[in-house]
Amino acid sequence: MSEQSFSFILDISRLLSRAGQTVPTGIDRVELAYAEYLLTHHKDNTYFAAFAFPGWIGFLPKKVVLPFISALAAGWNLGKKSNIAKALKISRALKARLFLPPTFPVIKGTAIYLLVSHHHLMNIKAIKRFLLRTHAHFIPMIHDIIPIEYPEYSRPREMMRHKARMKTVMALADAIIVPTDQVGISVKSLFTSTTRHDLPIWTIPHGVHQSIHRKDDYSSKDDTPYFVCLSTIEPRKNHMLLLHLWRKIVEERGKDAVPRLILVGKRGWENENILDLLERAPALQSVVIEKNSLSDEDVASLLQNSNGLLFPSFTEGYGLPLTEAMSLSVPSICSDIPVLREIGEDIPLFIDPLDAPEWEKAIDDFCQHGPLWQAQKERLKTWTPVSWPQSVHNALEHCMTIKL
Repeated sequence: MSEQSFSFILDISRLLSRAGQTVPTGIDRVELAYAEYLLTHHKDNTYFAAFAFPGWIGFLPKKVVLPFISALAAGWNLGKKSNIAKALKISRALKARLFLPPTFPVIKGTAIYLLVSHHHLMNIKAIKRFLLRTHAHFIPMIHDIIPIEYPEYSRPREMMRHKARMKTVMALADAIIVPTDQVGISVKSLFTSTTRHDLPIWTIPHGVHQSIHRKDDYSSKDDTPYFVCLSTIEPRKNHMLLLHLWRKIVEERGKDAVPRLILVGKRGWENENILDLLERAPALQSVVIEKNSLSDEDVASLLQNSNGLLFPSFTEGYGLPLTEAMSLSVPSICSDIPVLREIGEDIPLFIDPLDAPEWEKAIDDFCQHGPLWQAQKERLKTWTPVSWPQSVHNALEHCMTIKL
């Protein structure tokens, strides 16, 4: 069936809820990438919708969504605060429209309803009503099932909330998009005892944003090496390993002989012990630096000038920081976990997330641009990133194979 026979309804509820934030999360980036691609390549047969708190999903006017997406992209990618303010203003207008009783346009061809965040997946009644009114096929993206597999790394109520999301997917989805085979295996395990065990699950790796790189405003005047850890500060990201390691090195060698550790990301939840170290450990002051409001452009430049990315997570659904670093030819030291093995292939240096002595050895090598660092630089020459347009194109190609 031709592309013209399909129409796409992209749910942008998460973007509306996150419009005022200066720094996007990984899932924010995914939803934005899908919106940008559809507006560029399928504008005439793309519709936008979002969840309203009265309990329904309503359509949004494309002529208003277009400047919203444009402003949001400029704000997040380039750090332009005026664009972030503009996006927030437009988002408020769009959300206000959602409180009006929903109207439904005549959609040409076969409709595909894409929900690429987990936003309102728990609200099975609203999604079911929307599908009945639009006659659309429902294709959600499941980023991970970490709250079910590892509830200790999530907020207390998140496991039950995520089970409710999966219940909606089992009942209503026509296919599922996942970012890695590992997530696909985990999701499929939830379906084995149900009548939906043969539901299509498509692995579509995330893309890498093609940032415009410029010289970063972080520079070490004494040419002190530095490393970047790019993630929200929360328990499963394993910042504790790095902070204890850095404190040990400072105590043994002194601050002048220690590389800087730059933590890029917002402070998350249940991280009191981590924050105690950051704020109260004398050995870490001026050695560990927090950066929580950098644009994508600044992050890319910071990575390019670093000695490497540190990624010590206990579990992940994907790992955008790794692919972003690899796309910039920046060597990485990563946790030896299946998801990072899958997306990093044989390029990063993989170490057990609890093996602090091995992390210390690797960091010392990277500080000196030693053999481990140089070998990875060579391996990076063979790696080609997937762009976001390629990623979204691949997802839509799968969508258009859906059985009618």
